[in-house]
Amino acid sequence: MEPITLAYIGIGLMIGLSGIGSAFGVTIGGNAAIGAMKKNPDAFGSYMILSALPGTQGLYGFAGYFVFANFGTALGPDITMLQAAAIFGAGLALGVVGLFSAIRQGQVGANGIAAIGAGYDVFGNTLILAVFPELYAIVAFASAFLINGAIQ
Repeated sequence: MEPITLAYIGIGLMIGLSGIGSAFGVTIGGNAAIGAMKKNPDAFGSYMILSALPGTQGLYGFAGYFVFANFGTALGPDITMLQAAAIFGAGLALGVVGLFSAIRQGQVGANGIAAIGAGYDVFGNTLILAVFPELYAIVAFASAFLINGAIQ
């Protein structure tokens, strides 16, 4: 296998897995919002924000590609196998972390949405708690950024 192929497989996993996680996460929140609107339609803004939060993990995966493609010279025809393996590893790590953190963030948001729909004032607390799963996606993105700097 050519090194560039391995690197692009990692990039594809990074974008694909984090995007899949975001799709699942926002769907989980959206489903909860639809149910909650039956009881409390006036809180749609809160539902929308909590439903949209897991979408950021897909953006981190997409931004990871730009980190490797634009902030260095490793992702090119002269890439070494070591550089390609580093890109593959970073892509796999960011993709898997993005996948699971988005799904879990969607579940946290869905529980907050259900509580808001039931009349409880928990938007702020839910927002704080929903940020915790995202922290790991941010750490994975930062790790990909650092890996890119190390392989130049």
